[in-house]
Order: sequence, then C-alpha cells, then structure tokens
Amino acid sequence: MSNELIYFGSFLLFIVVMLSLDLGVFNKKDHEVKMKEALIMSIIWISLALGFYALIYFKGELLHGITDMARLEEIVRLNKHQIELIPNDFAASLDIYRHNLSLEFITGYVVEYALSVDNIFVIVLIFTAFGVEKRLYHRVLFWGILGAVIMRFIFIFLGAALITKFGWILYIFGAFLVYTGVMMFLNRKQDDKIDTQNHKVVRWAQHVFAVWPHYEGNHFIVKKQGKNLVTPLFIVLLVIEFTDLIFAVDSIPAIFAVTKDAYIVFFSNIFAILGLRSMFFLLVNIIHKFHYLKIGLSVLLIFIGVKMLAHDFMDKIGFETSHSLIIILLILSISVIASLIFPKKDKNSAH
Repeated sequence: MSNELIYFGSFLLFIVVMLSLDLGVFNKKDHEVKMKEALIMSIIWISLALGFYALIYFKGELLHGITDMARLEEIVRLNKHQIELIPNDFAASLDIYRHNLSLEFITGYVVEYALSVDNIFVIVLIFTAFGVEKRLYHRVLFWGILGAVIMRFIFIFLGAALITKFGWILYIFGAFLVYTGVMMFLNRKQDDKIDTQNHKVVRWAQHVFAVWPHYEGNHFIVKKQGKNLVTPLFIVLLVIEFTDLIFAVDSIPAIFAVTKDAYIVFFSNIFAILGLRSMFFLLVNIIHKFHYLKIGLSVLLIFIGVKMLAHDFMDKIGFETSHSLIIILLILSISVIASLIFPKKDKNSAH
C-alpha cells in the first residue's frame, strides 16, 4: 500500500472519529450552541489544524514516501512546487520541501476558512427564512458538513486529474475566480433573500420526494400513514448542501492556486470545512458587523485569480507561497479592522 493511501486513510479515519464524537458524545441532545461552547469548538478545530501543520512541517515527506533525492525531485516536479532544491544535498532539500508544503497547507486553510465566512452569511439567511429552531442548527450543519466532505473529495481529486492532464485549465480557473471576485464586489450591497417557495432546490425536492408540510422535531424523515415522508428540515439540509456545492466551485480552484498537491488541497479544505460549524455559531450574532468583509473576499478572489492567470510570470520573479500567505492575511486583516473602525450606519437611526 502506498504512503499516500496510508496517510489519506488515516486522515479519513480521523474525520470519522471526530464527527462521531461530535454527534454521538458531545451533542447527543439538540441544544442552542452558545458563544462559549462555539469558542471552545473553534479553538479545538484550529488547534487540530495547526497540529497537522506541525506534522507536515516536521514529517511532510511521509505523505508521498520521499526517501531519496530522486523521489523528492519527482514529487516537486509532479506537484509544481515553487521551490529550488539544493543539488546533492538531500537533507537541506528535504527541509525546503517540508517548509514549503506546510506553508501551502496553512495558506490553503486560511483561504478556505476566509471564503467560508461568506457561506455563513447565506446559511444564516437559510435558517431564518425556513424558520428553523436554533437548537436544530448544529444537527443540520453536522449532516451538511458530512455531505460537503464527500463532495469536496470528488471535486478536488477530479480537479487535480484535470490540471495534470490539461495544464491550460488553470487559466480557466483563474479567469473564473477574477470574474467571481468582480461580481461579488459589484453585488456587495444587494440584500440577499431566500424565497422558500420558489427556490430551485425546494421545487426539485417537492417534485422528487413526498414532503410532510410540518417540522417533526429533529427528524429528516417521518412515517405517516405507512409512508416515509421527508420533513422541511430535510429540505433545509438539501438547500445547505446545494449552497456548499456553489461555494466549492469558488473555493477549490482558489486553493489550487496555492498548491497543486491534491492531498494538501483536500487536507486544508476539509480542516476548514470541519471548523465551519463552530465558526458559524461564533459569528452568527456578529457577522453583520464585518460589512467590509465582502469587499475583502472579492479582492482575495481577484488576487488568487490573477496569480493563477500569471503563474508562469510569478514563478520567474520568485513569488513564493509565503508571499501569497502574507498578502491574503493582509487583505483579510484590513477588511476586518476597517469594519470595526468604520461601523455600518444604522439605516433606521435618526438623521
């Protein structure tokens, strides 16, 4: 069995164990997640991601089974890492590789975490529009995250295969990210609304499934008159899954701008997705205060798209992963600080 499969299998086992503990031990009973609990959950997930970063930093060669210079050169070439190895010095070259790989992971993690904030805006709208009880938020998000992990797995490794076979697809990804960033900036002031009756997912579900019109506690499916019917809570879950699918179209190409190593893309993506629920509960009541974040995210997408379009030029001028991380953190920091320094004016306040 290859090192990649062992590493990947261990990671999937880790996800299963953590999610099982989450729902089966710590959240057996449905309850409204308060700020303190959300903060503890966020610290745990961020600490686990940082622990994984440390593992890559010190033992990154284990992922691809790098034991000699020839294998190291092969992996660097296949994954197009932006590093220069030192000829005839395997130990020093390996240190360079580990450092870069860990930087790619943490940069991809930050990008995905940041883009997930925009997802939180929409999830809040969905829960509010469908009248979901706050005590049920965690259960819906749990199963939503599980579906997201499966979808991300398919998207990421399919994307990696396409990039390997058709290098020019990077330019399509780059152009798409620039377009998405520009449209996000232009539409930043529009009030997002969820039409619960005419939403395409709702209409599709009503056509495909027999739907029970009322919520039945935390049940997604109920049995009525001998028939299995889906509840409105199941419809909400489908809408959230569809929303994540749309966001994945933006976020996954964005991380491929940071690294071409599909495993690092997957690891960074999933760690951010797993931490999305705790961040949701942490920000749900204050998300509206970060009104400049949409601008920051649009600039972030445009930057990543341009970097992808001009990747050959960036390589020539020595643009490294560390530079990307600094710029990304700078963009996000400015948008958050600006939101706090210049709070949004209340439209209902007296003039």
